[in-house]
Amino acid sequence: MLMPRQKTPGLLVPTLSGNTFDLSAEKSERGVVICFYRGLHCPICANYLKELEKQTPAFAERGVTTIAVSSDGKERTQAMASKIEANALRFGYDLDLAKAREWGLYISTSRGTTSIGIEEPALFSEPGLFLVTPEQTLYYGSVQTMPFVRPHFSELVGALDFAIKNNYPARGEYAGEV
Repeated sequence: MLMPRQKTPGLLVPTLSGNTFDLSAEKSERGVVICFYRGLHCPICANYLKELEKQTPAFAERGVTTIAVSSDGKERTQAMASKIEANALRFGYDLDLAKAREWGLYISTSRGTTSIGIEEPALFSEPGLFLVTPEQTLYYGSVQTMPFVRPHFSELVGALDFAIKNNYPARGEYAGEV
């Protein structure tokens, strides 16, 4: 289990821009929002990523970068970026599922063709949303077992404003006996 205020696993994935996203080398004032999504086959992911695309400038104003990552290959990732008309949001692809597990993501098996007529991969990760500090420690994390009921990016932007104003620490850090 990932713990707030503790170092997260590494993350190294190719991006659609032709660069490599390396979490350990990410440069931002206040951190990075990493949105793990299921893949092109998921219509809920497309709607969710549209919202992240809209909120990416608001995160940037607060010194936070963004990236959306899935285990899809380059072609499917490009199709998703095109589908949501991404301009500001970075996309990483080829997430290794063993790495997804390190991040605490759940793994699902294919159920065939989805409601939008796209085949699910044999295995893929379920969604997760993380805010990682510039020191690569976990500030916020949310993991889902299904594509439904995800955190709202506008609320995360508002929470960032509160945290910045009040120097609010990451919570949930206690790992002792209960």
